[in-house]
Formats: sequence, structure tokens, C-alpha cells
Amino acid sequence: MTQPDIRKYLYDVLAACELIHKFTAGKSFDEYCKDDLLRSAVERQFEIVGEALNAALRFAPEVESRISHTRRIIGFRNRLAHAYASIADEVVWGVLEDHLPRLLEEVKSALEAAGADPA
Repeated sequence: MTQPDIRKYLYDVLAACELIHKFTAGKSFDEYCKDDLLRSAVERQFEIVGEALNAALRFAPEVESRISHTRRIIGFRNRLAHAYASIADEVVWGVLEDHLPRLLEEVKSALEAAGADPA
């Protein structure tokens, strides 16, 4: 059995991060809180990020050295998926504002290191 191409998972992370950025561009926290569709879309993309990173780590453990806090990102995904009632909007918005830009840059760098074009 051949091992999956790690770039596929990294592209999934990149695409989900870019969608989160696109969905929330020009939005305030207050707008985010009032928009059920926006909150659902953002949370779904964060779930995809965590799931893709989890899969990537199974096949390429070195991803953990290229992307900061991979275990925390996966844990965040698990909380969104399984303990959704305990996630405050402030937490999701905080992750989006404080950590998404760095994650985007690290994923692009990891794709370049894997011989892919992150553009």
C-alpha cells in the first residue's frame, strides 16, 4: 500500500484557512456572534484544519516540527466536533485573530518544503 501524499492534507489545511480568512474579512466579533451561518462556516473550516493535520501527522510525523501547536489545533478540532456546547464564540474568534495568520504562513512554508506551490 502506498503512503498518501502529505501535500494533499497540507493543501486542505491551506484551503480551509483561506476560507476562514475570506469568510471573516471585514467582519467584527459582534457580527460574527450574530451570524449563525458565519459561525457555522468558520467552525467547520477549523474542524477541517484539525482533521487534515491529524491525518498528516499519521503519515508524516515531521509535520509537527513545521507547524506550531499541531496537537492543540487537533484538540481544538475535537472540542468543536464533540464538545461544541463548551466552545465560546470568544475562543473561536481569538484563535482566528491570534493564530490563523501564523498557521497560514507555516502551512505555506511546509508545502514549499514538500515541493509544492502554495499559491
